[in-house]
Amino acid sequence: MTATTEVAAAVPLAAPPTSPDPRKPRLRRGGGGTFDRRPGFLTYGILGVLLLINVYPLWWSVVVGSRNNQALSSDWPPLLPGGNFWINVGEVMDSIPFWKALGNSLIISGVITVSVVLFSTLAGYAFAKLKFKGRNGLMVFVITTMAIPTQLGIIPLFILMKQWGWTGEIGAVIVPTLVTAFGVFFMRQYLVDVIPDELIEAARVDGASMIGTFWHVAVPAARPAMAILSLFTFMSAWTDFLWPLLVLDATNPTLQTALSQLQSARYVDFSIVLTGAVLSTLPLLILFFVAGRQLISGIMQGAVKG
Repeated sequence: MTATTEVAAAVPLAAPPTSPDPRKPRLRRGGGGTFDRRPGFLTYGILGVLLLINVYPLWWSVVVGSRNNQALSSDWPPLLPGGNFWINVGEVMDSIPFWKALGNSLIISGVITVSVVLFSTLAGYAFAKLKFKGRNGLMVFVITTMAIPTQLGIIPLFILMKQWGWTGEIGAVIVPTLVTAFGVFFMRQYLVDVIPDELIEAARVDGASMIGTFWHVAVPAARPAMAILSLFTFMSAWTDFLWPLLVLDATNPTLQTALSQLQSARYVDFSIVLTGAVLSTLPLLILFFVAGRQLISGIMQGAVKG
């Protein structure tokens, strides 16, 4: 036996490398040390404080809306709901055309949401994947319109609705917002990276028409972004106040303009006003609870792609 063989026999064999356990948290090195990427107590504490700050206004509306107006003038404001909520709900429904306003808001918000998502997805797909003359210049023009304040177009838009005889009709609220520049820009930025050009070419080679390619290729890929745009659009249309206040009358209001009638008198009962605010917030809360998972998955998918 040679010396080299004796040395090799004396040195223990190294254990084969093992793959990391996927159940263990991933560690990142920095400055010679390691730290855990999992959120700790500080992260959850900050998130908890932010949650309380955002939830408190809604909770305060519920507390005051379930009591009377004298609760606001007490030395120690109440922190728990009272027993007058349903009485205040009855006062709200007797003071304003609540059900008609609610129906108008649902129709307006629903139609605007479907229209904005449909047209924005079509236009975003065209700007992202179709080659046509003047595409970049037209996209710049669309983005430029986002810098124009909405208030500048209210007077000419009102004159136009007056000439068409649409004042007082919900169509005057729906038609001007059937598509938005933000929706087009948002969908274009999402689709430009999520759909490979080779996939579109393969669909066209297989004989798919342009509409068929859009429906079977672009729409499935754009569903997370469409869900996010739907929620934002519905919330924006639901809470819109200025334009419906100008173009609609008191006999055919939206829910937001109808609630403004609760504080038009000299004496304002804030418990009634906040009860109406709580009632107008409930549809948005229901929508977020129903579609919240799709919203979060869309945001996370976009973050991974970025």
